[in-house]
Amino acid sequence: MVFPWCPCFVLRECMSLLSMKNISKAFFGVTVLDRVSLEVEQGEVHALLGENGAGKSTLMNILGGVYTKDQGTVEVNGVVLENASVTESEKAKVAFVHQELNLFNDLLVFENLFLGREILYKTGTLNKRAMISRARELFSDLGVNINPRAVVADLETSQKQLLEIAKALDTNARLIILDEPTTALNTSEIQHLFSIVDGLKKKGIGFVFISHKMPEIFTIAGRYTVLRNGQFIKTGNIAETNPKELTSLMVGREVSDRELYAQRPLGDIILELDNCSGPGFYNISLKVRRGEIIGLTGLAGSGASNVMQAMFGVLPFSEGNFFVRGGGIRNIDIHKAMKTARIGMVPTNRKENSILPDMQILENEYISEHTLSGRVQHIFKKKEIAKYNRYKEMLNIRDNSHQDLITSLSGGNQQKIILARLLNTNADIFLLDNPTQGIDVGAKGEIYKLILRLSEQGKTILVNTLEIPEIEKVADQCVVFYHGSVHAVLDRNSINETTVMLHATGAVPPAAGKE
Repeated sequence: MVFPWCPCFVLRECMSLLSMKNISKAFFGVTVLDRVSLEVEQGEVHALLGENGAGKSTLMNILGGVYTKDQGTVEVNGVVLENASVTESEKAKVAFVHQELNLFNDLLVFENLFLGREILYKTGTLNKRAMISRARELFSDLGVNINPRAVVADLETSQKQLLEIAKALDTNARLIILDEPTTALNTSEIQHLFSIVDGLKKKGIGFVFISHKMPEIFTIAGRYTVLRNGQFIKTGNIAETNPKELTSLMVGREVSDRELYAQRPLGDIILELDNCSGPGFYNISLKVRRGEIIGLTGLAGSGASNVMQAMFGVLPFSEGNFFVRGGGIRNIDIHKAMKTARIGMVPTNRKENSILPDMQILENEYISEHTLSGRVQHIFKKKEIAKYNRYKEMLNIRDNSHQDLITSLSGGNQQKIILARLLNTNADIFLLDNPTQGIDVGAKGEIYKLILRLSEQGKTILVNTLEIPEIEKVADQCVVFYHGSVHAVLDRNSINETTVMLHATGAVPPAAGKE
């Protein structure tokens, strides 16, 4: 018999699925994990919590066989894993659904699904028919409609996430690590994911759930473990705590959740879209004033991100007029957006669109600025290090050395480097597409304060996010997209989750202008 969760000393049927005890790990003499322990039972969702750089990913990478531990024991289903490899971890029925999805965009869905585990004919050739059939079975079990023959690059982010989960299930995993699985999902997709997790829990599958979103943690998890600065802080039952207490445990201090928004004088219109259409959006008209903060939102694929990409020159405008500082801009490309229009962008999906994994942290930070000033033949390292240290302090970036590869940082700290890269250019219009993805609750507050501080300095900021509370904290207006068009423009007093979702789902008629 399987129970969702129970203390083993009360019900003997409840078995330990994972036991990690006194795990320590150091990189180049710097301790990143110091005697950390984690216990997960069969059929439970265990929330692993902590700020960026707390050690969560390192701990899970030890479990997944990516890193070797320096000290401690790892036991899965009663079997001790002694510095297991990735393959040995998979054999132990552990699956890792990474925040940065590990998919090959140029391959088909079924090819990604069975990569390294291909189904073969007796002759040794690929049995594509069997793999496609099995893929359809997996997607049917998950209640999702994904074409096994589709190119992965053409999938929505939510579909890619479910593809990763399908891969885990096909390996008969008994323990699945979900690292920020809802970052790019909308409300209905999150609910669908959670219903899948609930069904798998009943089959005895256990989950380690890494997230910074408190409502989700309290919805899906039964127990929690908090890490801070590489050390174990506390474990307990979700039902016996609250978001404020967990946040304080994570950051080591009390974090205020009061509203950050502050009204400010706004300048003249600096950016205007006049009946603009392009891939995934049509007839978009919008006027933005200097120093204004505009929140863009809508369900995934609603067109908000596409409009941002068009303003930055990633996607083309097929119709309409685009004005910056009163001047029309035609055939905009990325370099023209940055150099002429002084537009900067933090794109979504940093793994594919932002970080340069083979370059140092410092190089990732200054590369945009030096691309713009290409006539300067030399890079003055001392000057760049001094600038980097200022951004490091401003954004609370946690690194070991600016000379390390950017991949040595946690996901949230990588995102801060991308923000620093933007600040290092001469931009005065900021396009932030899901800027707090993978950033912990304490760091999110720092980002919100930065957005407001920049607006007070006259910077104009557009933020695209699926998280309505983020828009409530910073935005002067909220533009809600539905099926590629603007469904409503809400003024500050009209922004709330209920109203936004009514417009984002098309449940109410379109609203012309401000509500």
